[in-house]
Amino acid sequence: MDFISILLIAIGLNFDSLAVSIGIGLVVNHIRFWQATRIAIVLAVFQALMPVIGWFLGSQVKNLISDYDHWVAFGLLSIIGVKMIIESLKKDEVRKDFNPFKPMVLIGIAIATSIDALIIGVSFAFINVNILFSAGVIGFLTYVVAMLGMLFGKKTGKWFGKKIEIIGGIILIGIGVKILVEHLMN
Repeated sequence: MDFISILLIAIGLNFDSLAVSIGIGLVVNHIRFWQATRIAIVLAVFQALMPVIGWFLGSQVKNLISDYDHWVAFGLLSIIGVKMIIESLKKDEVRKDFNPFKPMVLIGIAIATSIDALIIGVSFAFINVNILFSAGVIGFLTYVVAMLGMLFGKKTGKWFGKKIEIIGGIILIGIGVKILVEHLMN
């Protein structure tokens, strides 16, 4: 898989983190740089580790499904993309008692936003991706996106939250289609 594809997958995975970060910026509009950095680091670590875990799990079953692994990658990416689009269309209610600085709340956010990365990691095992490089790209981009999202949420308001997740879903579906077409054409 080329760098552009990995970057696009990382971008697609980060729409959840971006939406959550914007929400944190909205709810905690007095957030300080070091508080935002702590949140961004936790999100980045989880987002980088989950594909590695998924890759390891996928590597264990890779030989069993090697004849149709491209269909699995396409299916997983499409499911995640559709899920992101559906989730973005649901109504959400911002709770006033939301505190992203509590360790359990922060870990819960990190897990919730990185579950998709676990599934992506499984699909990475089927298409022979350099997992450490990919995880590094995903983690670094998550940090940057989370920091920018909190700043954006703090400064702007709720203008783009839902639309961002829809774009992320479309990107992931597009990558799945690309993988499928590349494998079917070979």
